Parts: sequence; structure tokens; C-alpha cells
Amino acid sequence: MGVWGVGLYSGDFAQDVRGSVKAVARLPGTPEEVLAYLCATEPSVANDPTDPDHTIFWLAVADQFAKRGIDCPSARERALNIILDGADLAAMKALGMDDKSLAKRRTMLEELRVRISAAAGTTKPRAVLKVPQKLILEVGDVVGYPTCKQHPINPYAGKSSPLLGDWHQDGWGAFVVAERGLQYDFLAWYRPLVICEPMLEQPSLGGLMEPRMWLLHAPGTLTSNHAARMQFKSVGCVSIDPAKLSQFFPQRMSPVSCAVSDISIANSIYVRGLSVHEAHRVKHGYPPTPRIHALTDVTDSLG
Repeated sequence: MGVWGVGLYSGDFAQDVRGSVKAVARLPGTPEEVLAYLCATEPSVANDPTDPDHTIFWLAVADQFAKRGIDCPSARERALNIILDGADLAAMKALGMDDKSLAKRRTMLEELRVRISAAAGTTKPRAVLKVPQKLILEVGDVVGYPTCKQHPINPYAGKSSPLLGDWHQDGWGAFVVAERGLQYDFLAWYRPLVICEPMLEQPSLGGLMEPRMWLLHAPGTLTSNHAARMQFKSVGCVSIDPAKLSQFFPQRMSPVSCAVSDISIANSIYVRGLSVHEAHRVKHGYPPTPRIHALTDVTDSLG
């Protein structure tokens, strides 16, 4: 895992927390409700003092709340207690931080203590979502899209962006919306069921109904703009049977983290089969990766 830097945001986790606060601050609700949303994204970290990221979570949350004028006494008190009882310094020392770095960390914590203490009682108006995000895909929608080396177009890249690199289409991917929803009644998310082998030609519904392996990937977010950039093409619609879906995929990742952190569905629609480690996984007693071998395994009929 490595040693965290002396700065509060030196590590990736603290930066992730900062991004999560920015996201949930858009949701209507009291400061305590906003805090509850954040804790739901990282329940084990937030609630387990033995987790190495526990102190970072509460310090970053309290700092971001103070900077954004979100007056949340419980978050502030948790952070102040962590500073005053030395829990963060103890956690950093356990991770191998040397004495010189610990001294710098102590200075940073004192500055943080002063900053979040001074923010007590300070409230700033927040720009919050007035209506839920628009759901642009239905459960059962079948979508095709161009791929390069099994990956879709990066929706964050413009036509001449260096993020595209040497991207050029060499195949087609396809997914079915297995589930969708509004997290906290406002944040849209989708869970894709993705083919395992790229197709050489643009997918058709008839072709996708033929026997082939599909994997259920992690949920992600999607906007109309991103759908256009990834060149999504509607292939048709099937009727997903929730009971059958649960039969083949009984354990599914919670959409909370992706919805709150706005993790694009682009990260979940790569076209890739089971890895070379699957045989090793089964050999050592782990259950096989859930999959289906035809869309009819989880559908009632064509929509």
C-alpha cells in the first residue's frame, strides 16, 4: 500500500474523497445527510478505525466541508478528535513514515485543526440539483459501439485530444443495460452486461441473440454527450428478467460509489473475456466468475 505523504492530499485516496465531497455537495439535504452519503461510499473506511485510510477519510471530509461552508458538527468533531488524540500520526507511523516526515505531518495537522475549528458555524449556500439526472437508457436497451483493442472511445477526449492516443477502430463492442437507477433519487447509473469477444461488424440484435459469453460489469454513469462521443448506436431492446439476472449474478457491486464519484460507464464496457487467471482461481477453490452463454439466459423475450 505504501506510505502516504505529509500533505493531506498527497495520496490518491484523499483526492478521491475530495472528489466525492464535490459530487455529493450537489445533492439537496442537510449537512448530516451529505455526510451520510459520503460514509455510504466508503462504509468500511468510515466506520473502522483500524483501516489505514480511516483518519484520512475524516480529515479530508472535514477539510472539504470547511472550505465549502458545509457546517457539519459530527464530521468536524471526528476530525478534531483524530488530530488531538494522535490517531493520524500513529497511523502514519505504523505505515512507516519517518520522524522527519511525521514532524511535517504534525505541522499540517495543526494548520488543519485551526482551519476547521474556525469554520464552525459558517454556512455557505450550495448549488444543488433541482431535479434528478435524466435516465437516457432503459433496462434492456442493447447498445453497440466502436472499439480499439477492446476499449471504447475515451468520452473525455476531444477529436484531437492526446487522450485518444493512437485510437483507431478495429472492432465493435455491445452491452445490454441489465439494471439502472437513481442513487439517492438524483444520481443516474447503469449496470452493463457486456459481450466478451469484439465483433468485426456492427452488431445486430439477431447476431447478439446467438450463443456467446456475456459478463456483468461494474455500474457506471452516462450523459448524452458521452454517449455521442463514444458513438453509441441503438441495436434494439430485450426484456430482462430480474429473477434470472439474480440467479446468474447473485452478487452485484453497489452503484453508490460510481454514482457519487461520477465514474463513467466507459470504464465498464471494455470487451474482454475471462482472464488467464480464471483456471488458477477455480483451482484454488474460488467460485467461477459468473457469466451467461446467451442473452436468453436472462431474458423473457425480445422487446
